[in-house]
Amino acid sequence: MPTATSMPMGRTSPPPNVMAVDPTIEAPVATPEPTATSPAETSASSLGQVVLVKEEDRAQGLAKAMVLLEAESLLGRDVLLKPNFNSADPSPGSTHPDILYALLKHLQALDAGRITLVDRSGMGNTREVMEQIGVFELIDAFDCSPVILDDLPEDEWVIYRQPGQHWQDGFPVPRLLLDADAIVQTCNLKTHRYGGHFTMSLKNSVGFVAKRMRSSGHDYMTELHNSPYQRLMIAEINAAYEPNLVVMDGIEAFVSGGPDKGQRVKPGVILAGRDRVAIDAVGVAILRMFGTTPEVSQGRVFEQEQISQAVNLGLGVTEPEQIEFITGDSKSQQFAEQLQEILVS
Repeated sequence: MPTATSMPMGRTSPPPNVMAVDPTIEAPVATPEPTATSPAETSASSLGQVVLVKEEDRAQGLAKAMVLLEAESLLGRDVLLKPNFNSADPSPGSTHPDILYALLKHLQALDAGRITLVDRSGMGNTREVMEQIGVFELIDAFDCSPVILDDLPEDEWVIYRQPGQHWQDGFPVPRLLLDADAIVQTCNLKTHRYGGHFTMSLKNSVGFVAKRMRSSGHDYMTELHNSPYQRLMIAEINAAYEPNLVVMDGIEAFVSGGPDKGQRVKPGVILAGRDRVAIDAVGVAILRMFGTTPEVSQGRVFEQEQISQAVNLGLGVTEPEQIEFITGDSKSQQFAEQLQEILVS
């Protein structure tokens, strides 16, 4: 039987209202509301829940996690699927093909509708990265269409702005993200040597942001990586949407370096849930367990800037005691108890 360990969870406030502006005009237009990703539709009981499976095999680990998570909310729905194809480097540098295949099989078993795989690589040409990894051949067996975000025309992007943000003038996200029926993302467990400190579910959302808009010539990735507020800006991207499912591949991890190459360890774990704050907090705890960088090690887990800003934006649980681990065996349960000690210390 699945087991859960936690303090009682409290529901957090939804993300603040955000103004969406068509980049081709100056007058603001109505904010597009995602059909299925509105915080109002998110079950309060799912906030803070993290399914944890200790497993060396990715496909088996994901299958076990999906049984524990009971992800019926994806039944029959069109899905926007966001992997982590930042580069063509092997996992954890990028999404492992076994995870992508197993996730597509799971969505197929749920009788999901149309699946659209979207990404923008940060270290390389997106199409070439996907070709090197073999993505197009892999998804060909499923009802899954790829969208290379670099190739989207400018009128398919929306500038997202929110009060108090650290972006100079908002950031562009694709309309298909805002219009998605359901959103699934799969991320890796690793550190980030270019100022993010770590790159998990919150950082994976950077791949939804256009590198630049041709009409203005502004380079949003240069703005992000040159800003002293980089980690806050990463969290702010996540206010633009809410996922129906996040899967983190922690079978292997980088405890230093990253996002493409680094010191590799083998935690042997799959995490799944809907709360990005909880998922990333647990990921930071795993990195600390195995010994990681000074930046990721310092302070309490919830004081990490990506996490603290996500909390400020109402994107998940507000404290470690609200995280509820769901496990299905004693090995996973023991690992979760070790992580809970790190989370509250």
